[in-house]
Amino acid sequence: MSVTVCWSAKGGSGTTVIAASLAMRSAGSLLVDLDGDLPAVLGLPEPAGQGVSDWLRSDAPAAAIDQIAVDVDASSRLVPRGATPVDRLAGRWEELADWLSALRSPVVVDAGTGPPPEELVEAGARTLLVTRACYVALRRAAAMPLRPDGVILISEPGRALGPRDVEHAVGAPVLASISIDPAVARAVDAGLALSRLPRGLTRQLRRAA
Repeated sequence: MSVTVCWSAKGGSGTTVIAASLAMRSAGSLLVDLDGDLPAVLGLPEPAGQGVSDWLRSDAPAAAIDQIAVDVDASSRLVPRGATPVDRLAGRWEELADWLSALRSPVVVDAGTGPPPEELVEAGARTLLVTRACYVALRRAAAMPLRPDGVILISEPGRALGPRDVEHAVGAPVLASISIDPAVARAVDAGLALSRLPRGLTRQLRRAA
């Protein structure tokens, strides 16, 4: 099944909200949290058990990842990050990528800030850069070796740069332009993102999904 990896070149771009929104569009999806913020954004209790970071340090089989996943809703699940940051240089990323690629359900990975692990990309995952039309963020993205498959642009009023400038800077098409909406921030701050994300956000993400 498809694996989509969301990442950003600079913090505060909205990567976690976009990853959660993409996953919630598809029944039966699996969310994989490499950054640690998905439970808070979704309004879920902080997972008390192990997560991806623990699995990467262990010798447990890939099937054990399914056992550490927690329910998001009636059909979707979340593999939490774990108590410690993930090791981007761990030796088990290829094994994780192969396991995710073999799943029948759609997979969305929140890779946080910086390029995702190369093994996920090499396994055929679709990579989506989440960015604002910010000169500093685009400068960082352009300097990174990974060219994303597409861009989710967080559109802010008053920015001098537009979608064509973003496409030129990062060498990838803008698949969706998401307007800044205070209702999204209110839903996240109230821990109600799972049930109260504005419908306009999911509509704007339709092309990217």
